[in-house]
Amino acid sequence: MTEYKHNMAGLSSAEAKKQQDRYGKNELTQQRQESFLKKIFHIICEPMFLLLIVAAVIYFILGEPRDGAIMLIFVIGIISIDVIQEWKTDKTLNALKDLSAPHVTVIRDGKETVIASSDLVPGDLMMIYEGVKIPADGIVVKSNDLCVDESSLTGEAEGVWKINAESAEPTNDYWRKDYCYAGTLVTQGTATVLVDKIGATTEYGKIGANVASAPNEDTPLQKQTSSLVKICAGIAAVLFALVGVVTYFNIPDHVFGDRIIESILSGITLAMAMIPEEFPVILTVFLSMGAWRLAKKQSLVRKLPSVETLGAVSVLCVDKTGTITMNQMTVQNTWALNEDTHSLIETMGLGCETDAYDPMEKAMLSYCDGHGISNEHLFSGELISEYAFTNELKMMGHVWRRNGEIIIAAKGSPERILTVCNMSGKDLGLTEQKITEMSKEGLRVIAVATMRPQTENDIPEKITDCTMTLLGLIGLADPPRESVKNDIAVCNRAGIRVVMITGDNGITASSIAQKIGMPNSDHIITGDMLNEMSDEELREKVKDVSIFSRVVPEHKMRIVKAFKENGEIVAMTGDGVNDAPALKYADIGIAMGKRGSEVSREAADLILMDDNFTTIVETVKDGRRIYDNIRKAVGYVFTIHFPIAFASLLAPMLGITPAAILLLPLHVVLLELIIDPTCSIVLERQPAETDIMDRKPRNPKEKLLNAGIFIKSIIQGLIIFAASFGTYFTILGGNTDNAPLARAMGFAIIMLSNLFLVQVNSSNHDFAFQSITRLVKDKVMWAVNIFTVFGLLIILYTPINHFLKFEPLSASQFFGAVGIAAAAVLWYELVKLVKKIIK
Repeated sequence: MTEYKHNMAGLSSAEAKKQQDRYGKNELTQQRQESFLKKIFHIICEPMFLLLIVAAVIYFILGEPRDGAIMLIFVIGIISIDVIQEWKTDKTLNALKDLSAPHVTVIRDGKETVIASSDLVPGDLMMIYEGVKIPADGIVVKSNDLCVDESSLTGEAEGVWKINAESAEPTNDYWRKDYCYAGTLVTQGTATVLVDKIGATTEYGKIGANVASAPNEDTPLQKQTSSLVKICAGIAAVLFALVGVVTYFNIPDHVFGDRIIESILSGITLAMAMIPEEFPVILTVFLSMGAWRLAKKQSLVRKLPSVETLGAVSVLCVDKTGTITMNQMTVQNTWALNEDTHSLIETMGLGCETDAYDPMEKAMLSYCDGHGISNEHLFSGELISEYAFTNELKMMGHVWRRNGEIIIAAKGSPERILTVCNMSGKDLGLTEQKITEMSKEGLRVIAVATMRPQTENDIPEKITDCTMTLLGLIGLADPPRESVKNDIAVCNRAGIRVVMITGDNGITASSIAQKIGMPNSDHIITGDMLNEMSDEELREKVKDVSIFSRVVPEHKMRIVKAFKENGEIVAMTGDGVNDAPALKYADIGIAMGKRGSEVSREAADLILMDDNFTTIVETVKDGRRIYDNIRKAVGYVFTIHFPIAFASLLAPMLGITPAAILLLPLHVVLLELIIDPTCSIVLERQPAETDIMDRKPRNPKEKLLNAGIFIKSIIQGLIIFAASFGTYFTILGGNTDNAPLARAMGFAIIMLSNLFLVQVNSSNHDFAFQSITRLVKDKVMWAVNIFTVFGLLIILYTPINHFLKFEPLSASQFFGAVGIAAAAVLWYELVKLVKKIIK
């Protein structure tokens, strides 16, 4: 590796390609992928498809190979739809996985480039910083306050401070201080690391860590749909036996063998109609497509079930900086205690990192530059040592030797800096008054102090041991995003409480909260108050508190826990290493994509690619839309299955012979060809209801198919059944010769009712014409509708009608079917009208 050691331009793209060809991907184990044939086999093993194949075989046994062949063609058609949908779903999910895969910054071709961690190769120069999970083993080439948690490898909880390889002394220790290891976590600082080993050759790989995907467990929603399918399958089995027996006694003139086969065929028709095998398809397609649509809106879903949970969020805990505000920190105001503004600004700059990556420090250095104090001037001295910033201390300091004297430059929260300053009562009172004034203006206040030890021996070991002189205060502003005020108003209407959690001063946070219209903006709990509270007290306090200030990441877990114990569904944003436990504990963990750590992203359910509050609100809205549409699709499936099932059940009861019944098995298959794409394509594309963000969050314990949806589906299904079966039965008139015409009329009514039903059920509140208007430019919507009508015309008016045992309808009969279908479905528009009037 020595040939790369001093080449700070990194590898070229060509060299990286050669290295990858030689060493492979930076992965411990390859992902196991299910073969395409295995997926088809799983689909065929579904009860519905087994019934279809049995029906086709029976047709062949009955000596009707033509019907058997048509049945098999339809079976292949339905399987193809399911396979294509599964392929599209897999493709979507793989694209989402690629987006959410861990990434790392490397130097390639002399410039910084972000690549997938799996594409790292030996010889790469990777840039690591606080919050990054190190993806490969490597030599520390350059570092700045680098501390790494190596407990995942060594079991030792204490962080390891790293040093540059050039300054490292030879040692026999196995774990080196000039070396970083894959799977460990950067807790502080930054570094440039020369990649040495990747994948299975790393220390992490040698230990045999297994990252192969764990077995997938069904989500609550999947369990609900699976349970519904099983219940329906059980009912279908009972009715299969009942219809089979009734049919057997209805055809005493058939020979025994034919009686048995015809009876089984009648039972299969009903069983096929009773099993709503679309449910698993609906769930998979809706969630995966929903996740894909969210990704296009800068919200990346890492865990698919979270798409559905989003709709139930009742509390939204957000960080102030960068989420509510623009994260464009600028120094707005300075106040020097002794009116020496130049010393205040220069000391502020000396207290910053030489390679600043924090937005606040960048703003401070920019302010210095604007006042004629360049980085070259600031950092021209010798950095002797430093006092690192911690969440507990809330302050930091640098010890410099400049122009022959030692200067300690410290900055941090005024509350903490003042504890290490020697001040008179008058100066302290004046300073505290100024802190309050600046905070009320919405500024983030930072105190700056200095100390000048005589010799290096006089430098205190800890910052808390220093006795400093306060130079003054710095007021920084990070203005709220323009859209936030409107977003907060949307959340208020939607019954979602927005809670601000910040490390900033409470008065500053309250000022921002008032500007953006947050309720209870004057109710504040500080980190110190949190430390004094019991869990029971906190549970009571969070009921009306909107701002938590001077909070350290450890407090976030307690805040989230208190909300959850109050029965709230909590979404929480985070970006730091220490935020990961709280993100994991929240119902929805939202990590920041731009400034978030790799660890927080791994713990989160969602990654916010633009760190924007508006995106969170839009994501919640989309979560509600997706869940709404899943429910509509489930209700639709039940509705459209009722006329099919009841027609198969009632015909034998009325003594209609198997040859004259409304729907034969191949007709049921034909209807399934329409139902599948309708519910999984058309209803998935439905936009959000106009009142979707004016409702309270849904109860997460509420069943997917509740009593209201079920009753509505039964009524709609029974009316469509009455319209289709009533028309068929009237035309049949007890004469078997009329069966083809009666069947064609009944079948046309069911198909056309399907078209009207989708439009009517697209919204629970808006009228069908409003739903159509919203999707008037949607090509997919038009394609499905035209395909259905065109398909019906082909079935009725081409030679296919003979194979399907139909007879062509006259123009008056066809338009009569359209009218009956419209009446059978559009009555629900009157129900919507009545609801609107009552409201």
